[in-house]
Amino acid sequence: QVQVVESGGGLVQPGGSLRLSCKVSGNINSMSGTGWYRQPPGKQREIVALINLAGTMDYIDRVKGRFILSRADAKNEMYMQMSSLPPEDTAVYYCYKDHNLKRFWGQGTQVTVSS
Repeated sequence: QVQVVESGGGLVQPGGSLRLSCKVSGNINSMSGTGWYRQPPGKQREIVALINLAGTMDYIDRVKGRFILSRADAKNEMYMQMSSLPPEDTAVYYCYKDHNLKRFWGQGTQVTVSS
């Protein structure tokens, strides 16, 4: 059974930084696709950043230059370093992991950017 667990969310002031972590457990291919979505209050879930099968990282324009993905395959962990956070980045952030043509989701971690 594949499990995805996010951590690292919290309250941060505008302009601040946070690092989200995504831990995947189970018998999975560490090189399969993974990434982050987010759901701002009252809005639909949207893709934020991803690592595809080839290991290429991609970001939506609104976070390019501010969010950076990294991974520790030996630990089945993936991270997203977020910096220069404005209030508009407030959302629940969800990590996903693709495995055997299925997408597994975490429960989400709340990020609140507010003074």
